Amino acid sequence: MTASTLITVAPTGAEADKSAVPALPTSLVELVNEAAACEEAGAAVVHVHIRDDEARPTLDLARLVDTVQALRESTRLIVQLSTGGAVTDPYEDRLRVLDAAPDACSLTCGTVNFGDDVFMNPWPFMAELYQRTQELEVVPEFELFDLGQVASLHRLLDAYGPPYGGHVHCDLVMGVPGGMPGDAASLVAAVAALPEGATWSATGIGRTTLPVMYAALSAGGHLRVGMEDTLTYAKGRPVASNAELVERAAVVAGLAQRPPMSSDRARELLGVKGIS
Repeated sequence: MTASTLITVAPTGAEADKSAVPALPTSLVELVNEAAACEEAGAAVVHVHIRDDEARPTLDLARLVDTVQALRESTRLIVQLSTGGAVTDPYEDRLRVLDAAPDACSLTCGTVNFGDDVFMNPWPFMAELYQRTQELEVVPEFELFDLGQVASLHRLLDAYGPPYGGHVHCDLVMGVPGGMPGDAASLVAAVAALPEGATWSATGIGRTTLPVMYAALSAGGHLRVGMEDTLTYAKGRPVASNAELVERAAVVAGLAQRPPMSSDRARELLGVKGIS
């Protein structure tokens, strides 16, 4: 069990509607301001989805480049771009995300039912994306929605070797309708199946946020929080900002005697390049 907790914030996502959730940071200015507040609250990594001028999800490369640059200029956070995008995004656009030169990226290890939709991640796409992360020196975070995807992660590592940076870090995404439940039993089973030496964080979607947070800390894991994953702070009370979700995670981590990890320590842990 590590002495500190890596906190990742996922502030926006591709699902929530800005008109229904005014606090959602969708413009570049909103995203940068939110990221800075989350860094102050204890986050070390920002997991980034971007929106267009109408607040619709996009993988526009120029916008991604501008976003990476702006986050680096305003924070010391590890910038992790989503290669998942929205469930409707084509594979070629998702691969092109890496051309924005992020520190890290998400890499989902299989196809999963995603509510009423299907999040497609077939083996050829996974393999191509993984090899591009190695070539471009981008650290992948392996997103795992069920136990079958843990097996696919092992297959990926066996076929193509270790990731850039040399360290395997995973995120257990729990509570998605169609994926593994957001409970302690599922978390323990998934962690037991991970590659030896891997570190991991856990994400509880919606009402599973707190159960997954407590289970992850008790099992020696790290945390991901944010408005991509939950829009309700408590029953009947919407989330006011991503920073308050990070603040809560930091308080709970502190109670577990594993306070938030600095971004510099997180770079060392994950094998991410230093800030030039």
